[in-house]
Amino acid sequence: MATLNLKINGKTHTVDVEEDTPLLWVLRDHLGLVGTKYSCGIAQCGACTVHLNGEAIFSCSMPVSSVGSDEVTTIEGLSEEGDHPVQQAWEEIDVAQCGYCQAGQIMNAAAFLKKNPSPSMDEIENAMNRNLCRCGTYHKIREAVAKAAKI
Repeated sequence: MATLNLKINGKTHTVDVEEDTPLLWVLRDHLGLVGTKYSCGIAQCGACTVHLNGEAIFSCSMPVSSVGSDEVTTIEGLSEEGDHPVQQAWEEIDVAQCGYCQAGQIMNAAAFLKKNPSPSMDEIENAMNRNLCRCGTYHKIREAVAKAAKI
């Protein structure tokens, strides 16, 4: 076991966990931040996407010991009121069907738009294709990312 101090959503959290524990499980099981979802467990679907220093990463495959002093942002920390432009666009376009992948989709979109605030539809499609949606709402996801770029 290791005692780790993690910066998550602007707060410092101390956890006692095995160093190879995936960040996802620390977020969900030790800190109660359950907005980040588990799906594949092998970094293939994107449901577990969080930000590490503003970069979108898959938390299911990142050992918590790799986080160090970096800043982690989860869907709960994206905006206090749920009014991030991507979240606003998601609601306006009514993207979610089952909703399971949506936190990961939103986190990936937010990181992408921070780097590329005026993307083309091809750039949106390329950036978002790393996150899977079992309901197939890809057209609405692309539309919402494009809308969020304009907000």
